[in-house]
Amino acid sequence: MSIIEAHAHIGEFPVFGETLSTERLLTIMDEYDIEKAVVSALPNILTRNAVDEYPERISGLVRVNPFDSDAPSLVDEAIKDWGFKGVKLNPLFNNYTPDNPIVDPIMEMARRHGVSVLVHSGHAPWSLPWSFERLARRFPKVTIVMAHMGHGHIVYINGALDVAEDHSNIVVDTAGMTMHSKIREAVERLGNGRVMYGSDVPLGHPAWEITKVKVSGLDEQQLKKVLYDNAIRIYDL
Repeated sequence: MSIIEAHAHIGEFPVFGETLSTERLLTIMDEYDIEKAVVSALPNILTRNAVDEYPERISGLVRVNPFDSDAPSLVDEAIKDWGFKGVKLNPLFNNYTPDNPIVDPIMEMARRHGVSVLVHSGHAPWSLPWSFERLARRFPKVTIVMAHMGHGHIVYINGALDVAEDHSNIVVDTAGMTMHSKIREAVERLGNGRVMYGSDVPLGHPAWEITKVKVSGLDEQQLKKVLYDNAIRIYDL
């Protein structure tokens, strides 16, 4: 079964002691039968170069900080001129909560272009699942991808599913979420179309992230949705 990697990175990550080049990402993709990867990076030029060089294998998300005054125009340019497929926000690194109105101009630009917004979740105080609720209500026409599905804390994982269940425009990805059984629960509660596989490579790895999905108890049709179909639809690949 071919796979779409819905949450990947390239570049240097000194906090984590990791580095991943585009070429190394492609090698990993080939090894694990990954057809295409959705990538974000800082600086964005890394993603742009990767998309330009390997358009059949890599799609881009533009990474923006809502405190930067040019963030909305950067989103506009990335979608219109660079062919990027969505937006990446990281409240943890930039110190805001997802429901902070500072993100509204970026969300409005995403709504205008009809693209999804991937938002880091799972770390107090900046990215807890409950802080997605007002954002989802303010922008019901924007697909919000709650990255990591609450991440590594069972209270946050359960909270992510509760919040997503209440807001149909929230999708979850599995990257870095620690409990394989919660993937099946997510599909049962949210439906086949709102759960996506991701690895967070190089901070995670397909070697265990794909296996986590495959042993979660999903049937073949559900696996195809999570590992492939949903990312194709959500990111318009």
